[in-house]
Amino acid sequence: MEFSHKSVLAQECMEGLHIRPQGIYMDATTGGGGHSLGIVQRLGEGGRLICIDRDDDALQAAGKRLESYREKITFVKSNFSDIAAVAKDLGISQVDGILFDLGVSSYQLDAMERGFSYMNDAPLDMRMDRSQSFTAGDVVNGYSQEELKRILWDYGEERYSGRIAAAICRRREEKPIQSTVELAEIIRSAMPPQALREKQHPAKRSFQAIRIEVNGELRAVEQAVQDSVDLLAPGGRLAVISFHSLEDRIVKNIFAQQAKGCICPPEFPVCVCGRKPRLKLVHRGVITAGEEELRENPRARSAKLRVAEKIEGGDDNGI
Repeated sequence: MEFSHKSVLAQECMEGLHIRPQGIYMDATTGGGGHSLGIVQRLGEGGRLICIDRDDDALQAAGKRLESYREKITFVKSNFSDIAAVAKDLGISQVDGILFDLGVSSYQLDAMERGFSYMNDAPLDMRMDRSQSFTAGDVVNGYSQEELKRILWDYGEERYSGRIAAAICRRREEKPIQSTVELAEIIRSAMPPQALREKQHPAKRSFQAIRIEVNGELRAVEQAVQDSVDLLAPGGRLAVISFHSLEDRIVKNIFAQQAKGCICPPEFPVCVCGRKPRLKLVHRGVITAGEEELRENPRARSAKLRVAEKIEGGDDNGI
């Protein structure tokens, strides 16, 4: 199928990045290129955009969409957690802005063969980078009951994680679990009647947890956001869109830590640590989609945008 993805909070991201026409920018999760298009359209002569994604389909689609701006763009296949290595390989020491749009694209959800969705029957895949060998099938059929329970709880915040993990292990003793619909039905059967009356699909949290484990998403977010602060030039901005509380909590905590100055104990009469903040928060809270965007794109409902700016002379030792 054709790669399609509607970028969320597009205008808010452009305003948050406060793009300098001659600046260097990185779209660390290029996807179909929607946010990238907004950035590159605002660049003048000398401006440069680095488009990063680990999904070959995404890079191919973005390349077509951004074809008329190719002289200003460098495409790189990489995990966004390797953003520091990407910059080093390109000879870039500082950038003026970095954007992350975390989570799964509409294309990945809708492409049945990718196995991200519990709504369509497909192999248990869920790889964002299809060149990696590790899949959702390896998690479902290879992890111990305790490991399954842990990831369902930690990454899906699934309160019935123990029951679901046990049900998965019982079923796979008969034969390997091979499809998304089969897994979704096992999850449904393990849940009590009251849980099945909830508005969201009973498999939603578990599929999220398995996807995060397959792609190492939370570890990647923490590494990438930390490294991005180092990469920013003074006055440069970092914009991060997250789609669930676990990602947002990581971003919120890093921003708060990096925006903090003195860390001396409160009983100290004067500061002896000399630590200076590295970031200032552009917005105190999160930015969410307005009603008009939600009508056009219901998937934007869970999107949260945080923006921070690098401070001149901040503590380069970080947190």
